[in-house]
Amino acid sequence: MKKGNSQEMAILGGGPAALFIFKRLVARGLPGLNITIFEKNDRLGYGMPYGHNGAADEHVTNVSGNEIPELMNDLADWIKKVPKDTLDKYHIDPGNFNDYKVLPRLLFGQYLNDQFNLLLKQAGEKGIETTVCYKSIVADVIDDPVKRKVKVLLEDDRSFDFDRVVICTGHLWPLRYEGKVKGWFDSPYPPAKISVKVNHAVAIRGSSLTAIDAIRTLGRHNGTFKKIDGKLCFTADDPNFRIVMYSRNGLLPAVRFHLEDSHLGKETVLPAEEVEAMRAQHDGFLPLDYVFEKNFKAGILRQDPGFYEQIKEMNMETFVDWIMERRERTDPFELLKEEYAEAEQSIKKRESVYWKEMLAILSFAMNYPAKYFSAEDWLRMRKKLMPLISVVIAFVPQSSAETLLAMHQAGKLELLAVGEEGSFEPGEDGGVLIDGTHYQTFVDCIGQPHLNYEELPYPGLLQNRTVSPARLRFRDPEKGRQMMSDDQQQVVVDDQENYYLTVPGVSINDSFQAVDEYNALNERIYIMAVPFIGGFNPDYSGLDFCEAASKAIIDSL
Repeated sequence: MKKGNSQEMAILGGGPAALFIFKRLVARGLPGLNITIFEKNDRLGYGMPYGHNGAADEHVTNVSGNEIPELMNDLADWIKKVPKDTLDKYHIDPGNFNDYKVLPRLLFGQYLNDQFNLLLKQAGEKGIETTVCYKSIVADVIDDPVKRKVKVLLEDDRSFDFDRVVICTGHLWPLRYEGKVKGWFDSPYPPAKISVKVNHAVAIRGSSLTAIDAIRTLGRHNGTFKKIDGKLCFTADDPNFRIVMYSRNGLLPAVRFHLEDSHLGKETVLPAEEVEAMRAQHDGFLPLDYVFEKNFKAGILRQDPGFYEQIKEMNMETFVDWIMERRERTDPFELLKEEYAEAEQSIKKRESVYWKEMLAILSFAMNYPAKYFSAEDWLRMRKKLMPLISVVIAFVPQSSAETLLAMHQAGKLELLAVGEEGSFEPGEDGGVLIDGTHYQTFVDCIGQPHLNYEELPYPGLLQNRTVSPARLRFRDPEKGRQMMSDDQQQVVVDDQENYYLTVPGVSINDSFQAVDEYNALNERIYIMAVPFIGGFNPDYSGLDFCEAASKAIIDSL
């Protein structure tokens, strides 16, 4: 690697997050910049969701072309250049494809891979030296504040020194019982491991998009889907095959509809000066209620005055209870059928379902100021708001909704609520025991977990205290004192008698820079791997998150 006056930068991971940070680096064309990308697989752009580690032929994206942040090629134009045999495999007619349609995930991965390759070519033309290390697994990251360098160690014992490192490692699925308990899967990824025929009931924990991925895979390998009179129908190969979903509230996610704001309100993130002004008025905190009013109700007032009239007097809790009660009183599959019809009309007429869109915007906009919430507001958000958001803005593709309805109609798919106290324990002979019922096969599908500080897979960052646990101060010390007596590990107190709630992941600032335990930012290490920043960045917003986070990082650089 070049030395001297050059700047040496590493990007850990080569998926969608790396694609967007690399896009911005190339666009800036910084002189003397040398970039090394470490990717554990043999291709760039795919990441986990869009390659064989996270998808199979049956899986589709939940975003359409018009919702994808700008890249080198427009998706509809790119489709026209895809070989005919590939398009035939996925039953895509390029003449009938437009930016409002979704793609199979593996094909979308090819699109992202092509965009990365075009950027690599552009980087070369701009004199940005880029080295891609494929099949390279990062074992550790060690910061040296004296030399002002960051060492990246690989599993094969190679090591490299850099001036800046951006951690873009994406999804991570920790193994708990998988491999130790027969018939237990800690996630449905890669889908090849659950691409099996079974002659018994399969239990699934969760009802999110992750669960739907598992259902599509299991359904494909255990039966036949066929259109009869325009309606998708399912026939199981074995009469004993069925799937039982277990979720906390017994709800299915909402069906994807037409988005008026195709990039989920990236312009609605509260400006830094507004955040500062509100914090100055509220003892250093940004009130969650203020964000709810500004990023949700204000948008409803503009876009759907009739709906606003129904909710204008509601606070966050009242609104969530109202919406949840409406969902819970309807059978989940009947509601899915209703929302499928609503979404079909929304997409056909290109008209949004505004309250759902504004909830998605709230979720996206909340990511960035969440680190300024009080501990009390963070707990309110996690307990009340996030369960609703996770149900409403999952944006289940229409074809996935058709799969669920077909399997349910055939008597091969049901959904049960387990409440807050539902238990999932390994069975004595394998499988799972769910509240006394045993299943031979179990797939945990609660989605990407927010990982704790101790689960960061780079021991050097933890041992050297380069990073610190994400913590939020209690507005009311008495509330913190009470919680501390219940759970010593979750709440800590400083020598000023301030109480702090420990939330998932590591501490970052607005530029996604690592922050140590003395609240000093690290100018060399940036973290945009969402599993490691879940406390300060509570929502996963996909490609929109990648675009917004990469901008914050590049502006800082």
